[in-house]
Amino acid sequence: MPTPDGGQVTTSIYYGPWSCSAAWWNRCEARCAGEGHTLKGCIWLADIKGDWRGRFLALPAEAGGRLAITHCCCDYAAVPNVPALRRIWDSARRGYRNAWAQEFGAWPRVPGGDNWPGHHIHDLLHGGHPTARNNVLPMPPEVHDVANKAYPQCYAGDARWRTIGLDSPYAD
Repeated sequence: MPTPDGGQVTTSIYYGPWSCSAAWWNRCEARCAGEGHTLKGCIWLADIKGDWRGRFLALPAEAGGRLAITHCCCDYAAVPNVPALRRIWDSARRGYRNAWAQEFGAWPRVPGGDNWPGHHIHDLLHGGHPTARNNVLPMPPEVHDVANKAYPQCYAGDARWRTIGLDSPYAD
């Protein structure tokens, strides 16, 4: 996407799910404890990489950063109103995708035109907000299926999601 100063921002998303690094595990442990919960597991869902190229003080410049998208499987109670939360998401989906496009570019699509599903990082079953700006991430359908299977395992304390993973589980 072009920037107002004539530069260019490129966004790349690397998808897991992976076991959380030690840093993300510790962050989740502190978060759960701070909310009065116990950590049952941690899923590193994706990394969003942003690269900027432009000019700084009239000279060519480049910069970038990464944002890890993780989910802490605290011992949250299941909520009873998941169908109502799903209806809220269904009604807001188009607007959410448009807002995403303003910041990151068009919502991704599969070949043939269907939109990728939006994955709720803090899942609806355990109290995640259906339309919170930072709670929905586009995922390729096959990755979304894997992530959806990982969540129940994580909340059940499965060993894979209780094991410390690599600091960088992929190469770009």
